[in-house]
This record gives sequence, structure tokens and C-alpha cells, in this order.
Amino acid sequence: MDLSLFQSETAQKLRAEGRAEGRAEGQAQGQAQGQGRGLLILLGHRGIEVSEADRERIVGCGDPEVLTLWFERALTAASTAEVFAADRAAGPAR
Repeated sequence: MDLSLFQSETAQKLRAEGRAEGRAEGQAQGQAQGQGRGLLILLGHRGIEVSEADRERIVGCGDPEVLTLWFERALTAASTAEVFAADRAAGPAR
């Protein structure tokens, strides 16, 4: 069986691109998970009760921008409802 096709320069480039994409996706996912953990820690230190549903929502969120928004709200929020509430003063929720 001729396997030279898998050794071609094009095949090597495609594999390298695939690996790079996989690493980038993994880093973004890891970053979002880290932000979610940070948010849970902040809420815990502030004494804000986090329901299991809210915990799952935070941990399951893969959007770093949303997690950053929630983290910023958690700095002053009195409840998770305030963390997740749309920011009416700034317009539509991000």
C-alpha cells in the first residue's frame, strides 16, 4: 500500500493547521473555564448563594465576553439574578 500521499507537503500543512486550530480551541475553552471558576470563587467570597442551576450556567458558558460581563456584575451584585440580568442602563444585553 502506497502511503506517500500522507507524507506530502500539503498533507503535512493540513495536519499542522488542524493541530493549531485544536490548540486554539482548547486554549479558548480553558480560558472560559478559568473565568467561570473565578466567577464562582468571587460569588462565594462575597457570600452570594449560587444555585446548582446557576453553577451549571456559569460552568457551561463558553463565551469569554459573557463571563467577563458576569464577573464585572458580580463585583457589586447582591444576587446571581443581578449577575445574569440584562444591563438596562447600557442598552440590550451583550
